[in-house]
Amino acid sequence: MKKRVVIALGGNALGKTNEEQLKLVTETSKKIVNIIEKGYEVIITHGNGPQVGMINLAMEKNDNNKIPFPECGAMSQGYIGYQLGQAIQNELQKRKINKKCVTVTTEVLVDENDEAFDDPTKPIGGFYTKEEALALEKENGYIYKEDAGRGYRRVIDSPKPLEIIELESIEDLVQNGNIVIACGGGGIPVIRKNEKLVGVDAVIDKDLTSELLAEKLNVDILLILTNIDKVCINFNKKNQKELSSLSIDEALDYIEKEEFSKGSM
Repeated sequence: MKKRVVIALGGNALGKTNEEQLKLVTETSKKIVNIIEKGYEVIITHGNGPQVGMINLAMEKNDNNKIPFPECGAMSQGYIGYQLGQAIQNELQKRKINKKCVTVTTEVLVDENDEAFDDPTKPIGGFYTKEEALALEKENGYIYKEDAGRGYRRVIDSPKPLEIIELESIEDLVQNGNIVIACGGGGIPVIRKNEKLVGVDAVIDKDLTSELLAEKLNVDILLILTNIDKVCINFNKKNQKELSSLSIDEALDYIEKEEFSKGSM
């Protein structure tokens, strides 16, 4: 039986502009196809923090046709999935590998009573200075917080993923030999209301959804790629320390000491 791997790409690692993203996904696709060449079944997830924030900001400027936040999440899935899928398909063709890459618009069920809806932590969009963030808070009423010493960003609710709605379709596509891009941005957050699925204003952490996907698909490896070389403690401080490996107990200890900021780890 072939081994399976879920590869989770960070939204910040994909670039902050269309041109930068095109360049990065072209390079990333080469490494992904290297894994495919070794015989792995590959499922790819990705973040969307910078992208969905920019899409939402652009949509809000259109007073006559404002687009709800869940739809902005869906747009980011299509935008990133299109470029990443195309880059993978081009690399497959270049190496004469007869496989197809498919992007699945993915909804993820959350609990409407999740405590995260009372405490927004997930950074989205671009970076601002403290002064700019304070001015924007007064202008639009959003909440802005410092993001790992890199500047201030808008933060939004980030509930935990409970169920991947399109899971069976993803499984079917993988079993039929396809490379699948799914759960983009952690998935479009939805709740069940009156026996119907309804989108909510939130961004699910893509690593949590990737873990859930890996668990449900019984994968052998969960690989999380970011734009930094290693996980660190004392991040961006003089005593920053890179961690090459972590036990579960060590990870829990660092979390308890708040070494990993909410919404980023």
